[in-house]
Amino acid sequence: MLDLSGVYPALTTPFAADGSVSLEGMKHNIGRYNQTALVGYVVLGSTGESVLLRSKEMDGILAAVKETAAPGKKLLAGCGSESTAETIERTQRAAALGYDAALVKTPYYYKPAYQPEVLITHYRRVADESPIPVMLYSVPIFTGVALEAPETIALAEHQNIIGIKDSSGNVQRISEMIAGAPPQFQVLVGAAATVFPCLAVGARGAILALASALPEKCATLYELFRQGQWEQARELQKVLLRASNQIVSKFGIAGVKYVMDQRGYRGGNPRLPLQPLTDEHKSRISSILATIEQPIMASA
Repeated sequence: MLDLSGVYPALTTPFAADGSVSLEGMKHNIGRYNQTALVGYVVLGSTGESVLLRSKEMDGILAAVKETAAPGKKLLAGCGSESTAETIERTQRAAALGYDAALVKTPYYYKPAYQPEVLITHYRRVADESPIPVMLYSVPIFTGVALEAPETIALAEHQNIIGIKDSSGNVQRISEMIAGAPPQFQVLVGAAATVFPCLAVGARGAILALASALPEKCATLYELFRQGQWEQARELQKVLLRASNQIVSKFGIAGVKYVMDQRGYRGGNPRLPLQPLTDEHKSRISSILATIEQPIMASA
């Protein structure tokens, strides 16, 4: 089974001045990430503005990351769509491009109809047809639909469903999933604010928006935990908690991209209707970054 342990960035999508996808910018970022301890890349997730991309753009991004990723980096493709059929087609495209697993978010538009048994049926059908392993993706802050522990545990029995990215930040929910699922089922946390406690209850790693902006530090937290350096890991978690709350939570994708710009990556503006940062917001983030860089460096 594919081992997902470690930290992955939820990759952003760079856009050129005319609003088109910048594959050159994406390749630049991957080239820099290749030099870090990130174990792989998650493409076309929420932080990648996937719902704002055209199908042809998605294919171009998937191909560019695959082409640029260093050997051994694990590649996860965001494949979730509102329809089961389209989701299956996306997993097939990702498989054809050489991706290791499909990350499948919950459908959400017809939310009142999506009772647990409906979601279970959807995911089982996708997993039956997907040529590559499937990871569940629960991100209720955006979808309004959460995969709770009972349905996750039921889905964990499927041989082609290997794990879940849970972005709820709910440590109790994650603990219940880990306690009830088979030992081989892999839980990755999607909230930088809760990485340490989730690792402590058995999560295998994390997929983080913050890791696109501060990749070395997010990877360091995982490594400190893995080595049993609990006190240092806790201190670094405090720093990343502050960074996550004051940058990701307050300013979203635009905030992550601005920090990337400050650190030599190609961040840029988000795609409309998402709005770029104001000069005041940029100034606030620069001040925040200055306060966290020194303690982050001291912990690395």
